Amino acid sequence: MKKINAIVKSEDETLILGEKFSQHLSKGDILGLNGDLGSGKTTFVRGILRGLNYQGHVTSPTFTLINEYDADLYVIHVDFYREENINRWKNIGFEETMYNSDLVVIEWSNLIPEILPEDIKILQFEHVDINERKIYLK
Repeated sequence: MKKINAIVKSEDETLILGEKFSQHLSKGDILGLNGDLGSGKTTFVRGILRGLNYQGHVTSPTFTLINEYDADLYVIHVDFYREENINRWKNIGFEETMYNSDLVVIEWSNLIPEILPEDIKILQFEHVDINERKIYLK
């Protein structure tokens, strides 16, 4: 997977970065996206999906917990923010879903690290300034 260490200054730049990053993703990749609210995680996922030729609407799974997208890769987009109970995730079959999807992207993956595989790639999103974000692969 390509290393990433960038400063973005707009939503458009975040989308473009996600789109470019998507070209380095492969079937079986699992990504964790961590950072404060409003740091660009969902926008980055929109860019990834745009790069994977998904034409539909992309929303944060904050309330639905899981969104699915049929793009060049079958993408599962997850958000741990509103549900930190590991047993709930186990009961809905999350662990099986991780290994039966082409690409899994998990926002707020740092909230339930015990359910994540060792080979997860973590992207960190940090506020630099009001309109600037630093995005890097840990």
